[in-house]
Amino acid sequence: MTIALARRTADEQALARLHREHGKALLGFLLALTYGDRHRAEDLVQETLFRAWKHPEALENTDHVSLRPWLYTVARRLAIDARRARLSRPAEVGPDALDQSPAADDRTEQSVAALDLHRALGSLTREHRAVLVQLYFRGASVREAADVLGVPAGTVKSRAHYALRSLRELLPGYGRTPA
Repeated sequence: MTIALARRTADEQALARLHREHGKALLGFLLALTYGDRHRAEDLVQETLFRAWKHPEALENTDHVSLRPWLYTVARRLAIDARRARLSRPAEVGPDALDQSPAADDRTEQSVAALDLHRALGSLTREHRAVLVQLYFRGASVREAADVLGVPAGTVKSRAHYALRSLRELLPGYGRTPA
């Protein structure tokens, strides 16, 4: 066996021993710090043990009888760094969020309908259009529209009826609820 292979085997055994001795305690500690997120806690345990393996000099120069205080400190700092990193970027959303999000405020259909209505109103006679403008756009009552237009109330009603019938013919499909 070469020296490099022997060193790698020893390193792997040391890492396995660290995990055996401290892995369960670290996982419990990190579960509390990650609010029960097991996957995140397991990732942080692995990162903590990797740091210990990567810096064996820190483990040898400790004043503690056990490595656990040093491992807890590293794990706590890693958990804090991971949380800060998550908070510094926008929240991640899954594909289910699109189904639950409100629809965009798309006014395309309203704009098209307004253009169609404008075009249809332009094709009405001036008298019919004037009655609809008074009744539906200005919100006038039949009596108020009759006074403004200088015609009897019955004429306002009749013109409104025929104007709306013409609009229904000019705008098929508008104003009807789908079956």
